[in-house]
Amino acid sequence: MSKKCSAVKQMLPVMLGALISLVASTGAQADATLDKIEQRHVLVVGVLLSGGPFGGIDPATQKPRGLNVDLAQELGRQLGAEVQLVPVLPANRVQFLQQGKVDLLIANMEWTAERGEILGFVPTPFYRVGGTAAVLKDSKITRWEDLKNQPVCTSQGSSYVKPLTELGAEIKAFKSSSESLLALRGNNCVAAVHDATLINPLLAGTAEWQDYRALTPELNPAPSVIWTRPGESDTQAKLDPIVKELHRSGWLIEAQTRNHITPASPALVELQKQFQANGA
Repeated sequence: MSKKCSAVKQMLPVMLGALISLVASTGAQADATLDKIEQRHVLVVGVLLSGGPFGGIDPATQKPRGLNVDLAQELGRQLGAEVQLVPVLPANRVQFLQQGKVDLLIANMEWTAERGEILGFVPTPFYRVGGTAAVLKDSKITRWEDLKNQPVCTSQGSSYVKPLTELGAEIKAFKSSSESLLALRGNNCVAAVHDATLINPLLAGTAEWQDYRALTPELNPAPSVIWTRPGESDTQAKLDPIVKELHRSGWLIEAQTRNHITPASPALVELQKQFQANGA
């Protein structure tokens, strides 16, 4: 485990605890949201469907699929609500939540301190993921530092924009990961940076990407959480034990396997052991 990942793991409970205390004191919105879900028996979830094992469209059925989709459906089942999926993009997902177009976001948006200041979230993360870069196999880029002064493609609103900027990369941000990856193939940038869970399966299992490789180790690994609006403390309190039980029972590990997410996340094994020991 990298020092950065270890640091995130150690700091997260403290950060989450402080923010939970903050939102608990401003819970007016929470009752309205949770009551609305229970009264209409519908849970509206914003999901990213731009491709990859976390969210995409099944070419055979034209229906949404992926771990985030499965998680949204499971939350709805346990809440006794029908699930309505709303496709979002990195560029508009926060606005959709803030404007009330969705009740929750499960949309490839990892926890950061900046995001935690403007949104609420379910305290227990359901995954942990970092970024990787797709680069040509014959590229001279072998370290993240090699991206300095180089054009790098990513998505608007990505949590990787800040660390890439700090590395000195020239950011080219697109509305979706598919546009970013298309720009890479069009030689508009030297690398495309997205979640490793999107890049790794793409490079491993797609013939058109056989001339590309992934840059390691993962960039800025962080917890994946379910996002709410600020102050929705009882919505968070309702969902948190559900997420803990999905870890304890192994449901999330099974969902990872079912959606062919590789490499498997060691965080899921760690969290399952944690909640089994705690009797979550």
